[in-house]
Amino acid sequence: MPHHQLPSHLPLRRISTLVHLRSQRRFPTPSPEHFRPLLPCLWSIRRPTSRKLSTAPSARAYDTDFADMGKEGKGNFQLKTPKGTRDWSGKDVVLREQIFSTLTKVFKRHGGVTIDTPVFELKDTLTGKYGEDSKLIYDLANQGGEICSLRYDLTVPFARFLAQNSVQSIKRYHVAKVYRRDQPAMTKGRMREFYQCDFDIAGQYDLMLPDAEILRIIHEVFEDLPGWKGKFTIKVNHRKVLDGIFQICGVPTDKIRTISSAVDKLDKSPWEEVRREMVEDKGLDEAVADKIWEFVKLKGGKDVVEKLQSMAEINENESAKQGCEELALLCKYLEIFDVLPVVSIDMSLARGLDYYTGLIYEVVTEGSAPPAASKDVAKKEKKHKKNADPDEDRSNDPTIGVGSVAAGGRYDELVGMFSGKPIPCVGISFGVDRIFSITKARLGDADGVRATEVDVFVMAFGSGKEFTGLLPERMEFAKTLWDAGIRAEYMWKAKPKFQNQFKAAETTKVPWAVILGEDELRAGKVAIKEMGLPADHPDKNGVQVEKKDLVEELQARFAGRRLPDRTVGAS
Repeated sequence: MPHHQLPSHLPLRRISTLVHLRSQRRFPTPSPEHFRPLLPCLWSIRRPTSRKLSTAPSARAYDTDFADMGKEGKGNFQLKTPKGTRDWSGKDVVLREQIFSTLTKVFKRHGGVTIDTPVFELKDTLTGKYGEDSKLIYDLANQGGEICSLRYDLTVPFARFLAQNSVQSIKRYHVAKVYRRDQPAMTKGRMREFYQCDFDIAGQYDLMLPDAEILRIIHEVFEDLPGWKGKFTIKVNHRKVLDGIFQICGVPTDKIRTISSAVDKLDKSPWEEVRREMVEDKGLDEAVADKIWEFVKLKGGKDVVEKLQSMAEINENESAKQGCEELALLCKYLEIFDVLPVVSIDMSLARGLDYYTGLIYEVVTEGSAPPAASKDVAKKEKKHKKNADPDEDRSNDPTIGVGSVAAGGRYDELVGMFSGKPIPCVGISFGVDRIFSITKARLGDADGVRATEVDVFVMAFGSGKEFTGLLPERMEFAKTLWDAGIRAEYMWKAKPKFQNQFKAAETTKVPWAVILGEDELRAGKVAIKEMGLPADHPDKNGVQVEKKDLVEELQARFAGRRLPDRTVGAS
């Protein structure tokens, strides 16, 4: 058979000539539809569009990847998540869902209602709200004439929501992801994409009552979380007290916020390093810095408030005096709520965000501070800054701790920045990923956390050529359990081996097994077995129950109710 050259390999001039000659024959003039099958051939010989290569490193990398795409085995594409993010699966998802469940249960207990807001906001909405941390906001490209940014937290979007919808009072909770272009330390829960769980109270109420309830909510959450009971501290301070102290010490008004940010680093850096930053980097007088230290080193219980109230300079400063009075009233309410024992009134707590106006607080635990000694922290931190790669994962850096696992405060003026009508607000934000990192480390392997929440594994017992696998029966029992709201599964094989079924149940830590046997089924019975019992336990081999009573028997066991002995072979 002769070989004919494909049309796509013909020169464009040859193709046009053939078309012209064909049109001169006696055949009718072709319509455009005659040439439609030829169009793919013409596309393949179309002159490629030229594009000037960029000299920018990021663009050159794109050009290289683009040029290699389609070349088998030569592409530079790498399957990975962006820096500061991760995939979630298996037990990690289950544990995180348990944290979500604990938080939302407490939020609802206190009358919270949930809202949701867009993952990105207009950039102007976020601008000027976060102080020095504004540099960590992720800005998006201009789309449709709007300049937007990914939300940095859930508080500013909430304030925008209140102003836009003219909401005067609400108890709201919000569970959602936020984004910060911070330097990641993944294993310590310091990420660029992470969940926050917020609870906020907005509206006009008597002094310190909503604030006290927020601290009570914090207490309930960490008492209920696995591995946290008695292992957390709520650090508390007041912006009015702190601002008054700065005024007393002689800090210029235009430096109060930047000096406040420096003081906030005392939880991870020694005073010598913080003082150096104040004096050398921010131009504060040395005598003023030394005077600040006499105040910010104070920490303890309500005795700290009493000591401050006894100082003449505090009482002569209106801001500091008012802040101390509010702290004293708060302590009175916290005693009623039984929260005061876990509270530390700490004058070094500053919270760097600009929108706080009153009470501020954060929750710390073992692991919040850097593992390195305080003197080593400043030394290593200074060395790191010289060659700092902002995208480097610092999980193994001893100068980095988990940090606070929850934080918040009062922000009475934030809503007014949008609407001109201030609405008092106070709230708390829980860092789920930081809580997760510490919880997982504390629970270890003996945590009982399972990859699934299945309660019952339906399995068939039998062997030999005559064994059918009881697949229809297993499916029927699974359906019965599902109809009753019981979480159950079975192996998707027609004739599974009994040991393989058992292994599947043990691997996923399913606590109960329903075992079907041909003889037992004919007698109208099945066996219920609690997994993981010791060898000498009387129920080690399971107990037989009537088929019709299976759901009731399982539900009774789930509730921990004591049942009569029905071990196999019992009379």
